[in-house]
Amino acid sequence: MPADGRIAVFAPTADTDLSALPRDRMQVISRAAEVHDALTGIDCVTRAEGPYAGAVVIVPRAKAEARALLAEAVRHCPEGPILVDGQKTDGVDSLFKACRGRVAITGQMTKAHGRAFWFAAAPVFDDWQAAPGTADGFRTLPGVFSADGVDPASALLAAHLPAKPGRHVADLGAGWGFLAARALESPAIEELHLVESDAAALDCARHNVTDPRARFHWADVRRWEPPVLFDTVITNPPFHQGRKGVPELGQSFMATARRILRPAGRLVLVANRHLPYEATLDAAFGKVEEVAGDGKFKILQASRPARGHR
Repeated sequence: MPADGRIAVFAPTADTDLSALPRDRMQVISRAAEVHDALTGIDCVTRAEGPYAGAVVIVPRAKAEARALLAEAVRHCPEGPILVDGQKTDGVDSLFKACRGRVAITGQMTKAHGRAFWFAAAPVFDDWQAAPGTADGFRTLPGVFSADGVDPASALLAAHLPAKPGRHVADLGAGWGFLAARALESPAIEELHLVESDAAALDCARHNVTDPRARFHWADVRRWEPPVLFDTVITNPPFHQGRKGVPELGQSFMATARRILRPAGRLVLVANRHLPYEATLDAAFGKVEEVAGDGKFKILQASRPARGHR
């Protein structure tokens, strides 16, 4: 990286080691609320504020998102070096080959399951820039969850939403707004709060859910402090970090649901059938039951949140 000027870091995770870069010249560009929460003392934004003297791109799992990030880095750093860093399991090798067909690679290294390579910025990536897509008529963007179509688990939950959801409802991990849009078909709801950590997904939700009863919150679900307590919480919680299955993610959504529900409130969630969520729910709620499902997914309803549970 150059000795002077600002350095952009695109899409690091909350545990990416950035210690080799000068904190006073670094700006992190991330859509993830949890990254902004974790990188205290570092300038973090959701959209690039170039120009930059150099840029680092951390390769995400989604191919279209990776290419869009690289195009964004080049656009905001037109005269500086671009360094790309990623894991082979996230597709860095295929990105390397695609870049090599467009620009001269000035350096590279591989170690364990990772690869880094760098090149001088050139205006040859314009066709990789992010463009809005659609999923069953809803706006999406590269890299958001289920960008190419409605997730089957969410579709199942949408078909089994409570007939009487109450006045205040929260959708945890709301994505681009599919479940919220379906829930708002109920006239009983006075407010529906969409909580989503991906700023791009939430921007899509704002476009997709125009009902005036909707409230939008960019936040890490695990740390979100609600303005009210809820009658119903709905969620299709995540259980992956990259390619690794992490059921604890979903379990943390259940802990938040318990915390933000009214004493008579209920949580309705959908999950892959193999995920071991029942024990977590049993410890946090007075009543847990499977109310619907199929061979792949189960819909669990938990009521009577235990206030003393930690």
